Amino acid sequence: MLGKEELKALNDYFEEKEPLEVLKWGVEKFYPKIVLACSLQAEDIVILDMLSRVVEKPKVFIIDTGRLHQESYDLIEEITKKYNADVRLYFPDYKDVEDMVNKYGINLFYKSVEFRKMCCEIRKVRPLKRALEGMEAWITGLRREQNFTRGGIKKIELDEVNGGIIKLNPLADWTWEQVWDYIKKNNVPYNKLYDKGYKSIGCVPCTRPVKPWEHPRAGRWWWEQNSDKECGLHYRKEVK
Repeated sequence: MLGKEELKALNDYFEEKEPLEVLKWGVEKFYPKIVLACSLQAEDIVILDMLSRVVEKPKVFIIDTGRLHQESYDLIEEITKKYNADVRLYFPDYKDVEDMVNKYGINLFYKSVEFRKMCCEIRKVRPLKRALEGMEAWITGLRREQNFTRGGIKKIELDEVNGGIIKLNPLADWTWEQVWDYIKKNNVPYNKLYDKGYKSIGCVPCTRPVKPWEHPRAGRWWWEQNSDKECGLHYRKEVK
């Protein structure tokens, strides 16, 4: 486990560095116990492309909630063919899902924020715990401009919520424009939902396209008022 002072020194050093440098450091320190969390959004595929240049067979996991868009499944096929990666899919426990929907309804998430977060807990957060078992570090595509809840993220964090492992956010300081500039220049596969007006992609019933003037996260759980627009995968506990 990295100490507070070491974390600060690392973040001071990497703040102005390119994402590839952060990934190289993570691979050198933690491989093979480091894994990329891929939500099939643009940022994650950019990181996968970079990671494939750093390590021969990067570890990648995808959480299939059971309610993904067909375009997301198409992208899984595409990246599996393009990259020499160890891609693993994780699913929610069927008993948990059965109990939830039989008790609260198939679309319980529309009823309240509490029910929506319950659904996210069962379909996303619990599978995440299994995907991270045995890992010492994980990589995400989080960026500071994505949401107000992510404005303070560091490129290297101590993830106390998930057992004190290291969490790398190599694109933390990147803009949306930088992400797409990389995709175009490097011929990176991307989720075709972006061509239909989506800017943040999740489950089918919980995601919609947004207008050009709307915030990207406006398309997530759009029926909610005054929620943090987070599912629980990236709950942050500040290190004091």
